[in-house]
Amino acid sequence: MEGFESFVGVNFWTALFTLCNMIITFLVLKKFLFKPVKKMIDDRQAEIDGLYADANDSKAKAAALQSQYQTRLDEAMSERDVILRDAAAKAQRREEEIIAGANAEAAAIRQKAQADISREKKKAVNDIKNDISGMAVAIAEKVVERELNAADQEALISSFIDKLGDRT
Repeated sequence: MEGFESFVGVNFWTALFTLCNMIITFLVLKKFLFKPVKKMIDDRQAEIDGLYADANDSKAKAAALQSQYQTRLDEAMSERDVILRDAAAKAQRREEEIIAGANAEAAAIRQKAQADISREKKKAVNDIKNDISGMAVAIAEKVVERELNAADQEALISSFIDKLGDRT
């Protein structure tokens, strides 16, 4: 049983040596493994925190840019409305100018037509006067050819008036 006791039994010096080995291994691992791994994890965490901070800054900038874009868009819409109102007002003024010009042109055409009518009327009156003077000369020639009594004179005047009525 002695073999069994040595197999199952606990030797104080072996336990102490194992404990010292374990403490030395732990200190070596702490110095060369745990501290660098902890530093690497802390560095990685700092990098991730920086990325989150950058993402939040970018998100805030994007929100500010969106707000600025919306403001500019609203200003552009307002400017568009002003331009459209100005264009409509200009179009209205131009329409009024065109109508006024057309009315003035129509009045000028009407005046010219009235002047043409007056001129044609004067020409017609002058033509009638020329015809009357020609008839008067013809009557005078007939009167000179013969001597008229009252009845002949009345017949001649009636004939002249009838001819004058036929020409007009």
